[in-house]
Formats: sequence, C-alpha cells, structure tokens
Amino acid sequence: MYAIIFSIEFFQCGFEVTCKLETQCRPSPILFVSRIDQLYTIHMIVLSAYRFRLEPNGQQNDRLSQFAGCMRLVWNKNLELQKGQLDQKKKVFSYAESCKALTQLKREISFLKDVHSQPLQQILKDQDLALKNFLAGSKSMPRFKKKGRHDSFRFPQGVKVDQKKIYLPKIGWVKFRKSREIEGTIKNVTVSRTAGKWHVSIQVEREIEEPKHQSVFAVGIDLGVALFATLSDGQVFMPVDSFKVCRKKLAKQQSSLARKVKGSENWKKQKSAIQKTHVKIANKRKDYLHKLSTKISKSHVVICLEDLKVQNMTRSAKGTQDKPGKNVAAKSGLNRSILDQGWYEFKRQLMYKQAWRGGHVVLVDPKYSSQKCSNCGFTSAENRRTQANFNCIGCNYVSNADVNAAKNILAAGRAVIACGDIGQDAA
Repeated sequence: MYAIIFSIEFFQCGFEVTCKLETQCRPSPILFVSRIDQLYTIHMIVLSAYRFRLEPNGQQNDRLSQFAGCMRLVWNKNLELQKGQLDQKKKVFSYAESCKALTQLKREISFLKDVHSQPLQQILKDQDLALKNFLAGSKSMPRFKKKGRHDSFRFPQGVKVDQKKIYLPKIGWVKFRKSREIEGTIKNVTVSRTAGKWHVSIQVEREIEEPKHQSVFAVGIDLGVALFATLSDGQVFMPVDSFKVCRKKLAKQQSSLARKVKGSENWKKQKSAIQKTHVKIANKRKDYLHKLSTKISKSHVVICLEDLKVQNMTRSAKGTQDKPGKNVAAKSGLNRSILDQGWYEFKRQLMYKQAWRGGHVVLVDPKYSSQKCSNCGFTSAENRRTQANFNCIGCNYVSNADVNAAKNILAAGRAVIACGDIGQDAA
C-alpha cells in the first residue's frame, strides 16, 4: 500500500481539509487545489534533497565523530535487547519501549547526554522500521553496526542555514560547500561520513505548479552491457564502466591491504585509499547517469523501459556442492558488468525526473523484445543470430539488434498507454 496524502485549501475562507487515500498504484505526485478568486491552479508538493560537503574544524570533527559513535552504540545496545526478545520467542520492544530503555541507558552511560536526543530517537525509529520489515518477511534481520561503516545521524528539526554555514544542534555552525541555492522548507537533515569526509543531506519540501512537459516525443530504451542505452530513434550511449576501469587498481590496493597488520597505521592509510577509490567509482557512475537521464528526460514526454529484474539477473551461478553451477566464471563476469552499469539507478532517476517535468515512464514486459521484428511483428530466436545484427526471417527486415529492441519497447509502451494502464506502470 502507498498512502497519498493531499490537502485542499480554500484561501478565501481559510478552511483546510486533509484526506488519506490508500491505493495500489505506484507513488504519485501529491496534488492539492487552491481557489483564489474562482481561479483553480493545480500545485504539486515535491520532496527533494541537496547534498553538500561539510568543512568542520578539528573540534567540530571530533563532535561529529562522537555523534556517530553514540548512534552506533545506541543501535547496537537496543538491537542486542531486541535479539534477546526474539531468542526467548517474545514480542520485540516497540519504539516507545525502546525510548524508555534509551532513558535508562543515558543514566548508565553519561556521555550519551552530550549528544542531542533527537538523533538518538531517530536511530531507534530506523531500527524499529527495520525490525518490522524483518518480521513481515520483506527484509533480512538488522545487523550490528561496525565502527567506520555507514556513520550517519539525522536531525528532524532545529537546523538552520545561513549563507555557507549550517547550524547543527549541540555542534554549532559548521561551514559547508554551498554549490547551489536551497529552495523549499527544510524537513530533516542527515549528516554522514564517506571515505573520511563529512557530508550533509538537506531534505526540503516545496510547492510548484503542476508541470507540463515541453516535449511531445516518446522513446523506447533498450539497456545493455556492450551499449549502455540504445534509443528507438537510433541514438546510442556507450557505458562508462567505472568499476571496470578501476578494477586493476582496486585489486592492487586490496592486495597491499592484505599484507599489512590489521589495525596498524599503515593498514588504516591503505584502507582509506581503498575507500576513496570506491567513492571515485560510485561518483563517476552517478555523474554519468544523472547527465544522461536529464538529457533524455528533457527531450521526451514518455519514456518506455523494460521492467528488468536486476536482482534476479545477477544471481550467482555457483550452485551447491551437490549440484555445482555451469559457466560460473562467465556468469560472474556478466553479473559484474550488469551491476557496473547501474540500470536500477538509471530507472529511478528517470522516474522522478519525469514526474517533476510532467512526463511519464512506462515499464513494459521485456519478454521477446530482442527476438520480435519491429517491422512485421514476427517473433523467432532465429531473427537474432548475432549480438549486434537483427535479420527477420519473416520479412527480411535488417536492423541493428538494439535499435530493433528499443522500437519494440516503444510499441509495447504505447500499447500500455492505449489500454489505460499507464497509472500502474509509470511514475
């Protein structure tokens, strides 16, 4: 279920109504109607986030580390209690009960009082949600947090922004690299550490008029490994292969780390170098996906994509000891290449960017898209005997295989729209 919360506000009489609607459809923009002098304007409330690099001084850096350490301590202590409940086959503690346990923990561990109470409560909320997902069977059991991994904490309120400084409760005014203006009302702020550097993510809520896309064109996109994206109009975008480019360097760094004494200063330096390489790989991939998704989103009102199940496609082929898998090395290389492309992230970016611009993303069944002829509709595995070329044995139509698949995806997307199912398959 996805709850859409919308409000209707009448400015003339000051009356406000809030409703909740349970629906099976995908997340949709939150709309409300404002009546001003009998003129109706549809607005949309947009949630977005701005991420900036923090520049704390030495004292502030220590405070940020102390906050992250206390979050980790509270998470692990409360998770230990929850696991004890599960081992005894008892009901896990609720969020309110966990907060009571936090109060008692503060009496036992005095330095927990030095950090703001709200981030501590937020970490308990996160754990409560994780446990609910585990008990519902949708997620795995929450794990204990390790030092230096996923250090973060969240402020739900009390944060202020002034020029190039941000005020964090009980930490003070911290400089940050303000690369663009922050538009909207601040809802919450998350501080995180990646490869030794602190960042702040500011989630804001703002109201905009219902967008109307400037383009009238639709496009189908075929995603692949050799060619990252092939459009139905013939455009081709090569993969960036950020992990493949840095793979040898990363292997050499990890080999050097294995030869060092764990916990020594040289070991810490080498581990930091590996973290920086991973960040570089992720940033390079994300930058490419953002630029490409923005370009395609601006040019097309409807984007048709295959509904690929990446998690199923990248399952290991090792098998079991009794039934070992076949072509394990080749499948492992294919899995690595698929994950290096970032298909899911590309789809996610297209979906929210299209929602902001007033466009749609239509997800279609990928079955037979590469074997079907876009000219006559004849479907056969013989149509595509090579990876690059498509030659229909029914009508002798010849085309690039990926372009032909992209045209089939576009046709399938138009069929979905014609059947009126766009609300279920589009953002």
